[in-house]
Amino acid sequence: MAMTAQVKAEVARIPVTKACCRKAEVSTILRFSGGLHIVSGRIVIEAELDTAAAARRLRQEIAEVYGHESEIIVQQGAGVRKTTLYVVRIARGGELLARQTGLVDGGGRPVRGLPPQVVSGPSCDAVAAWRGAFLARGSLTEPGRSSALEIGCPGPEAALAMVGAARRVGVSAKAREVRGGDRVVIRDGEAIGALLTRLGAHETLLAWEERRMRREVRATANRLANFDDANQRRSARAAVAAGARAQRALDILADEVPDHLRMAGELRVQHREASLEELGQLHDPPLTKDAIAGRIRRLLAMADKRAHDLGIDDTEAGLNPDQYADG
Repeated sequence: MAMTAQVKAEVARIPVTKACCRKAEVSTILRFSGGLHIVSGRIVIEAELDTAAAARRLRQEIAEVYGHESEIIVQQGAGVRKTTLYVVRIARGGELLARQTGLVDGGGRPVRGLPPQVVSGPSCDAVAAWRGAFLARGSLTEPGRSSALEIGCPGPEAALAMVGAARRVGVSAKAREVRGGDRVVIRDGEAIGALLTRLGAHETLLAWEERRMRREVRATANRLANFDDANQRRSARAAVAAGARAQRALDILADEVPDHLRMAGELRVQHREASLEELGQLHDPPLTKDAIAGRIRRLLAMADKRAHDLGIDDTEAGLNPDQYADG
């Protein structure tokens, strides 16, 4: 997940000055990475992030925008979980922050999607929401057949809200349920590039596009090589089949073969894997590709007619289906 780490590191460094954007980003990070806990009758907010840079950014924004103190708790990976988690914890003033950021509504009930002020805000808030969601639960896979930019969502309502936020900035995203979890997925390469540009991850975009282009060039080269190889195999099978037919034609006609057709047929038999152009060069005097091909065709046609008159197998007798198809 090198691309994911690169995006998060770059996005975490982007300075944001507009208050609405800072609030939208904090609200989304808390919604996607956080949890509301009741401790001794008070609401405590905890946000679990997988990078220290994202945790420091969240802590700074909470302090500067909302005036709340927080702490960062580092949880080292152990057992099944290999990654280190950075938990931003707000114990004092947690209920107030939950209301300020839209994690709970006026009645104190948890909000299922994104806060209304983020959903109905300007397009810059939509970008900030995607920036926060990616810092919280985003991933970007390497360019290729299964490349995707994804966000793990806390529920279907949040996933649909992110799809709407993407649409507001001109990017097409889809909500998916994967292994019982809700996700927002962008698979189109152009759309991924557009969103990375919106997020401000320009360095990552350049690296991603370079790898994407390199992969496409390699795939094109492989396709052409496979195509050429297949053509060569077909040509070789067809030449071997033509050699077998030429030998059968010479056997059928025996002494009735005209000398110029006999020479062409014998060249085909003696050099079964040679191309028609190579056979023409071996002829004395040299012939063009079309001329040698024409003589071999006349030889086969003459032998097939003779075989029909005699009631015996023609020149195609003994060929396997692959040779018959190619020949």
